[in-house]
This record gives sequence, structure tokens and C-alpha cells, in this order.
Amino acid sequence: MARRKKIYEGKAKILYEGPEPGTIVQYFKDDATAFNAQKKDVIEGKGVLNNRLSEFFMSGLNGIGVPTHFIRRLNMREQLCRSCEIIPLEVIVRNVAAGSLSKRLGIEEGTPLPRPIVEYCYKDDALGDPMVSEEHIAAFGWASQQDMDDIVHLALRVNDFLSGVMLGAGIRLVDFKIEIGRVYDGDFQRLVVADEISPDSCRLWDMESGEHLDKDVFRRDLGSLTDAYTEVARRLGVMPKSSGPSKPTLIN
Repeated sequence: MARRKKIYEGKAKILYEGPEPGTIVQYFKDDATAFNAQKKDVIEGKGVLNNRLSEFFMSGLNGIGVPTHFIRRLNMREQLCRSCEIIPLEVIVRNVAAGSLSKRLGIEEGTPLPRPIVEYCYKDDALGDPMVSEEHIAAFGWASQQDMDDIVHLALRVNDFLSGVMLGAGIRLVDFKIEIGRVYDGDFQRLVVADEISPDSCRLWDMESGEHLDKDVFRRDLGSLTDAYTEVARRLGVMPKSSGPSKPTLIN
């Protein structure tokens, strides 16, 4: 496909104009960042893995009636998505204490939570994506109360789906973050899961060993990020289990 006008470039993806009105092309880069981009690297193959894994999760959500912006994969690094207005929030769902929650509340990492907890952060890199409450969201007009009810409903449905899929692969879904977009059909608005779902945006631990299979491998220098993401892809059937240590062939 011919390269189109760049709309936006973030830390892990580039967005281009789509081939049809109301569409965008989402390109997955090999860049890895952590600690609000204070730690950076380029990890060969990461973008390919995240493209395929995000396709797997988004297609699965579409299949069970959870609306997403994903339309189809175009090639190894690009996917076609519906254009949407992103609500400026990161929506975080936590099942197990880890990361900032453990630091904030003094809960030992790995402690199961009594129920899934939904948190919100305001999307602003310059501010470090600060945590906000529903009061902030309503006061500043980022989302209406109806939007918030719908966002919580979507987030918990995504959690149920991902938890089940991961459990079947021997992986514990510790937490994840998603973004929500508004899609307009005339005067009618609906909310969809947008951006990506990949090991970049989830904490994934092996059920038996507790091994990290997510971006914490990069954050904490725990080994090869590509190996961790490849293991997730293999377990989910996105890659053949027989792939060797050289670059595995992704299933088309």
C-alpha cells in the first residue's frame, strides 16, 4: 500500500491517513520506552509481534460483540482501523497488585485483589500521565457520566475476555491499560476500544513460575523482550510452537 500522510507519531506507533474516509493505518514501530520515555531502545521484531498480538486480541473482542476500532491487518507491521476521537484517558484494570499500585498502597506485588479495580490516568506525557478520579473527568469535560458508565462496562468486558484467553495459555493477566475512542455515525456516538492491546500494555506473568512476559522485562532488565513477547504469541497460537531460536515465522 502506498504511504499516506502521517497524522501522528507516538512512542510505539505511527498513524497515517487511511485509504478510505473514516479510516487510519496504524504502524507498529520497534521502539521500546519506559519510565515516560526516560529509558529507550529499538528492539528488532517488537513491532511485528505487537501488530499480530493486537490483531489477535482486537479480533477476538470484535467476535464477542465488544466494539473496537480494528478492521483488519494489512501487513506485518500495519493494520487498518476506524478513525475515532480518543478520550484523553488511559483506562487501567488491575487484577493483581503490581507496579505503581504496590508502591502507592504498600501492597506486596503479586497479591490478588478482591475484585478488578478500574483506574484512570490523564493522557499527557509532559505531566507523566497523572492518575485522576471520575470527579476530575466530569469537571473537565473529558467524558460524560454516561460515557464513564460505558467505559467501565467495556473495560470489565475486556478484562473478562483477556483473563480467560490468558488463563487458557497458562498466563496470569495482572493488569492492562486500554484507550477508548468515540466513533460517530451521523448524530449517533458510540465508544470503542482503540489503540492496541499487546504485551506493551499488559502485565503478563507465567502461572507457574511467575516469569514476566511483558514490558517489565525491558523496564527491569529481566532478559530479552523479544523472547518474552514471542512466548506469549506461541502460547496463543499466533506463532507455531515449533519455531526455532532464530526469527520465527508468523502465521498469516
